[in-house]
Amino acid sequence: MPKKGARAANISPPGITWLLRCFHAREGGRGRSHARASQEVADFTSVTMCSIIKERLELQMAELEMLFSMFPDKGEITLQDENNFHNAQKYLNNTSENLPHIIEYSVAVTIDEPKARVNLQVALPHDYPQVPPHLFARSSAVDRQQQLQLNKDLASYIASLEPGELCVCAAVQWLRDNSISYLQNGKLHCKNVPRESKVKTLFSRMWIYSHHIYRQELRKKIFDCAKKLNLTGFCLTGKPGIICVEGVKENCEEFWHVIRYPNWKHISCKHVENREIDGNGDHLRLFQTFEDLQFQAHGDYGLRNDYHMDLGQFLEFLKGHQSEHVFQILFGIEGKCSDN
Repeated sequence: MPKKGARAANISPPGITWLLRCFHAREGGRGRSHARASQEVADFTSVTMCSIIKERLELQMAELEMLFSMFPDKGEITLQDENNFHNAQKYLNNTSENLPHIIEYSVAVTIDEPKARVNLQVALPHDYPQVPPHLFARSSAVDRQQQLQLNKDLASYIASLEPGELCVCAAVQWLRDNSISYLQNGKLHCKNVPRESKVKTLFSRMWIYSHHIYRQELRKKIFDCAKKLNLTGFCLTGKPGIICVEGVKENCEEFWHVIRYPNWKHISCKHVENREIDGNGDHLRLFQTFEDLQFQAHGDYGLRNDYHMDLGQFLEFLKGHQSEHVFQILFGIEGKCSDN
């Protein structure tokens, strides 16, 4: 058994199994129950996991503090939700037992020549730095193809680092050292485009299906992102959950990227409608705002947060917004509206 004072974080799952056997052997002669011994091991495992998470969270916060010292000016580092940062501090100070949500922030990396800015969006899983962070770099100074290549090469660089290392600061430095080639290629591409040619803007409407949408912090993220990107549409809470966003194509794609990561598994983009526009495309919008859509649930579920939305009401809503055809795309069945 581990000596008194040994670090709990070093106990592996096989070690916990061995510990359980020791409990059984030691306590068998004393008449203590198997259930009690198992509970002790469960409590020990819980303490172990808590210790591991705190160690990793301390490293995340230390790296963020280092970034704040590297980027002291206002607007250079932006926390997506300051409450998550403060909750993480409370958790580490043992003033709160609630596991904080993941920390997300962006770093504005200035490139001197050519003068440009690259924004690095960062989302840290609870297991970081044991697992890689979710990073996405974007800049208005590069076209979409160059941005995709930039992120592909950044991901390759992060994968080449030693596993378990803090790497956000390294990613920032990599962007400082390497972004210039992507910016120059984008500038060269713009020079080669004939002046008389016009780049057509695309208006998009994106239909997103999720197994369910319940959590308040997730809904807040969806609404904040849609507002920031000037997207209209709706978010339907319940099971299943449906999101529709419409606006400039690049904004819709950025919305899709932001809400998918870091760990939304049961979600898919079922359908996208694109149309070329000359202006802002507002005349193509089917929704005037981004709506919080909720319908009465089927059956009596009491206090359970696990209800199925009324598909009939949803179909009526789609019909009222000239989108009845999407019902079959989302659910694989043909919808029939009531004759009210």
